[in-house]
Amino acid sequence: MNHVRFDITGLGAMGAIHARNLLAGSVRGATLAAVCDRDAARLTAYREPVRVFADVDAMLASAAIDALLIATPHHDHPEAAIRALRAGRHVLVEKPLAVHKAEAERMLAAGAAADPRLKFGVVFNQRTRPAYRQIRHLIQSGELGALRRVQWTLTDWFRPDAYYASSPWRATWAGEGGGVLANQAPHQLDVFCWLFGVPQRVRAFCNFGRYHAIEVEDDVTAYFELPDGATATFIISTGEAPGTSRLEVAGDRGRLVFENGQQRHTRNAVPASEFSRTTSEPFGVPPTQETTIPLDAPAGEHLEILQNFTDAIRDGAPLIAPAAEGLHSLELANAMLLSTWLDRTIDLPFDGGVFQAELEKRIAASARATAA
Repeated sequence: MNHVRFDITGLGAMGAIHARNLLAGSVRGATLAAVCDRDAARLTAYREPVRVFADVDAMLASAAIDALLIATPHHDHPEAAIRALRAGRHVLVEKPLAVHKAEAERMLAAGAAADPRLKFGVVFNQRTRPAYRQIRHLIQSGELGALRRVQWTLTDWFRPDAYYASSPWRATWAGEGGGVLANQAPHQLDVFCWLFGVPQRVRAFCNFGRYHAIEVEDDVTAYFELPDGATATFIISTGEAPGTSRLEVAGDRGRLVFENGQQRHTRNAVPASEFSRTTSEPFGVPPTQETTIPLDAPAGEHLEILQNFTDAIRDGAPLIAPAAEGLHSLELANAMLLSTWLDRTIDLPFDGGVFQAELEKRIAASARATAA
């Protein structure tokens, strides 16, 4: 295959960015062959040889493309992906993979039943950030030792009321399927699972419309238990200013803090567990050494994900973010909402149908659904 011919369905903010990158020739071995959007006005900016389609079915019925990039509103991801996979097209989905676990499982089942040569990925561009790659290396190499605790505060996602008023689908159960967990948090939840593994128990406290006149969550505090015994807290909000972005990872061999674009690594001269067993000092603590890890290299972000997906199709390169891994962060986000709705701790994995039923109750009463 000389060039991978992409169609982009959904030409909103992210879809337009992907289109510009392809049209500019920024992705080696790829070209923009077609675009698809229900809004005819968005299609007028594209000219031959780029073909325009009003719906996905018409596009899939043509021989115009090899791969579909889905950048539509969240609720539309599953059907577009399933149809494309069944039609023998490679699929790359913008985050989140779907609105809820049951939908994502349908998508993954379609991928498993499709031609094994087809690539199915998700746009988790934060995996390209040097900081997160470095943290992953420190964890996997054993440099931090056994994990003890993780604390991640992400309150620098401030959004004013004008943001939520910018589109009728925003911040509604019917339109977006959630709030900060569906829109701002997916990347960080993906990175959390990528770095530390998928939590096995979740207790969360979601506040709905705490800072804005919206029906979905805009403030979340959650407690996770990881399979290896480590614990974590995860805090995210769109209502605080100034906000904080701080990731702290405590291990047996030291502590890592990522904040303000810097990583500070404090190493224990002796692992804490060993020091505790062997010291004769009642108030002794292990001696430490602190280093700052430089992070000068820029992240590849969306462009690197698109290049990697193209390389996977052409040359068999491993995907940075396979679609199957998109299920982890989605289930975690669902678990936080479900924990709040049911007022109890949720064990993972859980039955996606339980969450779907709870979500559908809220969709039925959604302001967007009522207005329609």
